[in-house]
Amino acid sequence: MSSPAATRSRTASVVVFLLVCAGAARTQDVPARPAMLAMAATCAACHGTDGRAVAGEAMPRLAGQPREELAASLRAFRDGSRQATVMHQLAKGYTNEEIEALAAYFAAMR
Repeated sequence: MSSPAATRSRTASVVVFLLVCAGAARTQDVPARPAMLAMAATCAACHGTDGRAVAGEAMPRLAGQPREELAASLRAFRDGSRQATVMHQLAKGYTNEEIEALAAYFAAMR
């Protein structure tokens, strides 16, 4: 039996995933593969749905940023040349192909 906190966490993850899917479905030029949506959903908690962070918040907006800059930032986090409180740990799990796919996904968001 799951604890209430674990159930809430799983529910929140599903909600974030569905919000990302709904946003991607509205954007014609964004790759909407299920695996891509699942990866992008992990970004939503800090960077906002579809990478559209709230203006004035500490986390940067990802949507519409240049693909090359996004990919370079993720690689720098992953390789440890750019420090962070959380991102360097998250980025360690991404391959070069996944980094490129995430960068393309968020760059295509408008």
